[in-house]
Amino acid sequence: MQQVGQEFGATTGRKRRCGWLDMVLVRQAVRVSGIGALAITKLDVLTGLDKLKICVGYNHDSGQFTHSAPASIKVLSQCQPVYEEFDGWKENILDAREMSELPVNARKYLKRLEELAEAKIILVSVGPGREETIILEDPFLHKL
Repeated sequence: MQQVGQEFGATTGRKRRCGWLDMVLVRQAVRVSGIGALAITKLDVLTGLDKLKICVGYNHDSGQFTHSAPASIKVLSQCQPVYEEFDGWKENILDAREMSELPVNARKYLKRLEELAEAKIILVSVGPGREETIILEDPFLHKL
């Protein structure tokens, strides 16, 4: 993911930390900030991976499971992520301009992100170019 997504500092060239999407924290941000819609970027970076994971909750060292973000950073540090796993896709998505043009597994992945975030996706980036974007709803007209 790091290589394909070119996740390196622009000035320093230092490697950025990459990992699976933590939808517990995304859902928390949506709720707390009143976010009305999401833009998903770099979907193309996931192309070619056999399996994709999404963090849907945490197991605490005490054995408890939660779907919510702990209020304490100390408690969070004692948690392990719980993942849902999805089949990946091999098809090139750079030319997709409609959701229907994405592979079935990519659409399933995006649908699950919407469900977990409790916010709809209005834009999906399928490549590094400005034109490599699926616009589902005009972000400037959307009530954010």
